Amino acid sequence: MPASSFTIGALAKQAGVNVETIRYYQRIGLILEPEKPRSGYRQYPHAAIARIRFIQRAQQLGFTLAEIAHLLQLEDGNCAETRVIAEQKLSLIEDKIQHLQTMADVLQSHVRECKISSGNQPCPLIASLSQDKSSS
Repeated sequence: MPASSFTIGALAKQAGVNVETIRYYQRIGLILEPEKPRSGYRQYPHAAIARIRFIQRAQQLGFTLAEIAHLLQLEDGNCAETRVIAEQKLSLIEDKIQHLQTMADVLQSHVRECKISSGNQPCPLIASLSQDKSSS
C-alpha cells in the first residue's frame, strides 16, 4: 500500500472520524468513493483527509452538510459567492446569539426572583412558566 493512500479504516483514524461517517459522506456526495480493486481494499488518497477536516471545521462554524457541499463545489474559484454564504451564516449566528441572550436575561430575572422569594409563596419561575400568555 503506498504511503499516500489509506484504507477506509486508516482514513477514519487519520481524520479522527468514524468509518460510518466516511461512508455517510460518500453517500451524500461529499467524498468520492474510490473504485474497489478486484482483490483488496479501496484506497483513499491523502487529500481525503483534508476534505474530511474541511467538512468538520465547516460544521464547527455552523454550516450544514448541504451548505458544505456547496462550498466544496466552489472550492477556491469564487471568493465572492463564498463570502456571501459566510455572511448569511454569520447573520444567522448573530440572530441566534441575540435570541440566546434574551433567553439568558429572562432566566436570570427568574433566578433573581427565586432568590428573593419567601418559601411561603409559589416559585416565581414555575408561576411564570405556568402562565397562559396566549390569552393575553
